[in-house]
Amino acid sequence: MMDEAALEAEAKNTLYTALAKEADAVRPELHRYAARLVGSVIDGEDVIQDALVNAFAMVGSISSGTPLRPWLFRIVHNRAIDALRQRSTRRSEPLETAFDLADVSAVDPEDALIRQDTVRIALAHFVKLPVPQRSAVILKDVLGEPIADIAALLGLSIDAVKAHLSRGRAGLRSISESEAEVPLPPSAEVLNFAALFNARDWTALRSLLAEDVRLRQARRPQVSGAANVGRFFSYYADYPRVWIEPACLEGREILLVSAAPSAAPAYFMLLEWRDQKITLIRDHRYATYVMEDAAATRAASQREY
Repeated sequence: MMDEAALEAEAKNTLYTALAKEADAVRPELHRYAARLVGSVIDGEDVIQDALVNAFAMVGSISSGTPLRPWLFRIVHNRAIDALRQRSTRRSEPLETAFDLADVSAVDPEDALIRQDTVRIALAHFVKLPVPQRSAVILKDVLGEPIADIAALLGLSIDAVKAHLSRGRAGLRSISESEAEVPLPPSAEVLNFAALFNARDWTALRSLLAEDVRLRQARRPQVSGAANVGRFFSYYADYPRVWIEPACLEGREILLVSAAPSAAPAYFMLLEWRDQKITLIRDHRYATYVMEDAAATRAASQREY
């Protein structure tokens, strides 16, 4: 007969397995939510990674009957708010006052901005809304969540959610279309990286790594150090061949990754540099969902994806 400690360990392992399965299934939706909350598909993935680390660290503190999907959304929401506080210069009002409810009179939520239009709105426009309006619009119009579930997730009344939804939709309609992003000319470092990668010169690429370089990939632990990160190129040497191409996304240089030079990109990489050495590689091979909302502009053809 199992003792109490063994039973608790078994229950925790069962919950951990269930959480891992749910997190994997809902991760694209979590990213769509986080990306619009913080206004960036790149930063949205960072929010997801940090939130899921916290979620698995907390697995022992929740009961076996806890609905995991809304619990994960709440953790992602809180981590996104933390990220916004750290980057508060992008807000037009203090984040701490954004939850004030100014008007509870709202039209029927189904009578306002249609869902298809909301999905097409640039992510950068969402961050111009107060957080509760932003959350309500994303959860209802982008993810299709029921009003009652949104109220539970945000800790608001149903009337408050309807008011935030109405005002958020109206706010998005009133935001003028932003100017089209003008692609930056690719830097010499990125052009050189792309040329070496496409030539499969892995030795030369490893020589570009700083000693303290880090590799971040969704669903994988972070790897640090030039020797460890250098194995990243060995994996690509063994994978079916891909091509990379410089592009611009959210004002940042990225590298689109495609199965062939003429194919649509499947995902992207993002590099950070110091003194012409790579200090960070963000590879989204295992998070292809980030491309769904990524309005990337290829440097050469200036086509958008």
